[in-house]
Amino acid sequence: MSVEIKSHLSELLTHALARVAPQQPATLITLERPKQAQHGDFSCPAAMALSRILKRNPRELAQDLIAALPASDWLEAAEVAGPGFINLKVRPAAKQHVIRTVFADGPRYGLDNRGQNQPVLIEFVSANPTGPLHVGHGRQAALGDAIASLLESQGWKVTREFYYNDAGAQIANLALSVQARIREKAGTPAEFPADGYHGEYIREIAEKYHASEAGNAENLEAIRRFAVAELRREQDTDLKAFGVVFDNYYLESSLYSDGRVESAVATLTAAGKTYEQEGALWLRSTDYGDDKDRVMRKSDGTFTYFVPDVAYHITKWERGYPRAINIQGSDHHGTIARVRAGLQASGKGIPKTFPDYVLHKMVTVMKAGDEVKISKRAGSYVTLRDLIDEVGRDATRFFLASRKADSEFVFDIDLAKSQSEENPVYYVQYAHARVCSVLEQWKRDFPADSSQGGDLAALSAADLSPLTGPRETALLAKIGAYPELLENAARELAPHQVAFFLRELAGEYHSYYNAERFLVPEMPLRFARLALSVAVRQVLANGLAILGVSAPERM
Repeated sequence: MSVEIKSHLSELLTHALARVAPQQPATLITLERPKQAQHGDFSCPAAMALSRILKRNPRELAQDLIAALPASDWLEAAEVAGPGFINLKVRPAAKQHVIRTVFADGPRYGLDNRGQNQPVLIEFVSANPTGPLHVGHGRQAALGDAIASLLESQGWKVTREFYYNDAGAQIANLALSVQARIREKAGTPAEFPADGYHGEYIREIAEKYHASEAGNAENLEAIRRFAVAELRREQDTDLKAFGVVFDNYYLESSLYSDGRVESAVATLTAAGKTYEQEGALWLRSTDYGDDKDRVMRKSDGTFTYFVPDVAYHITKWERGYPRAINIQGSDHHGTIARVRAGLQASGKGIPKTFPDYVLHKMVTVMKAGDEVKISKRAGSYVTLRDLIDEVGRDATRFFLASRKADSEFVFDIDLAKSQSEENPVYYVQYAHARVCSVLEQWKRDFPADSSQGGDLAALSAADLSPLTGPRETALLAKIGAYPELLENAARELAPHQVAFFLRELAGEYHSYYNAERFLVPEMPLRFARLALSVAVRQVLANGLAILGVSAPERM
């Protein structure tokens, strides 16, 4: 049922409450959906709450509220039920009105301004530049970009940020790995580092470096810079192919070069939140709910890996983001308490829930019934590029965003490539293309309609009264529920809810298409069914856009 109907009924009941009990707050008015259709479209329990306040019979209060309801063209009936529920039934015209709203709003249908342009920083992917992006990074990219779009749909001012972990032991191992391959290329015996990277991409980087003007195999710092630049360029290319664009890139190395890591440690020390023990510097993280205190600076003078994370998140707060969301793998769960402890101990007024985390579990890739574990280039894992090349961007994005983040996901390549109703992205896109096909056939079969204004503008003003069948009523209710679906999915940071909704909407439209003729001789039935179809198409396109998936006109 549409938000407009729910809002209208709430206004009617609020007006009635003001007449029956003028001293009582409008917050008493709530609407619920009855479990059984014969009980009406909405149910209001306000009379029962009011009875406890006024010490009156709830059924009598319900009757008084009904008597005080203003006249409405949308309200068909209101009656008392059970211990004092007010059951409300709306007229078909009210349900049909959602089509007018969809036509009027178009791509903006479902959007809201609840966020009031408040800034929010969403950090996702944030891969080490030590190899190609893997499937886990792809799940982060799909989830992060869809969550960003969901929040934008609710009026938040979103910044998408990629944090490059371009410092530390892993980058050193990358440089040593490339150096070993360069020496190997030059015919010089080379010992490969124990924790080195073995993928074919390392050999490719080594060959490029060897062929470059800076190809000195002994200049490890030059090799490091070259390798990081090459891998960043490759990751950017993969993200572009995936349709993900970031507003900002933040380098971990800059936290050291700008002195932010040292500054964060000094701030925590000055605040009395650290102590020395066995030559190491410890954070009193147990003061903030952690299960034990954590080492910040080891006895050899190097910082543990969560310290730059604390410094980085302090910059998020200082850059003016009162809300930040991190999309990360579930293996980062252990860092949450210590990072938040460091932020709270900084004395900067950062709340204990900063930042929010969305942790996702692993993705298992299957093909022909077997698990796919490696890529030819990466050597030890399936890359995001492998998936995109195999099944396309749309299927990859839809599939990776279609399950709750905290659930493990099996990516079935054969399913993603199939043209069947079992393939959710094909099923949804086909519903959109099917509407386009109906409209093309309409123009061919009813050319006279054009002389009567037979275009989308005419459909927006069509007589919708014939849309009273059960399948039509179900479709009207479904497209009317889209704005509330977006609100809920944005609040819960759950783009999989959009994927589920689209699958259900597509299914109801396919059933409608198979059961009814749209291009009937009778008017206004023809225009009414076409208008409903166009409204469904718009909602499908809007929802697919949230997920970063295209809405094809032909398939």
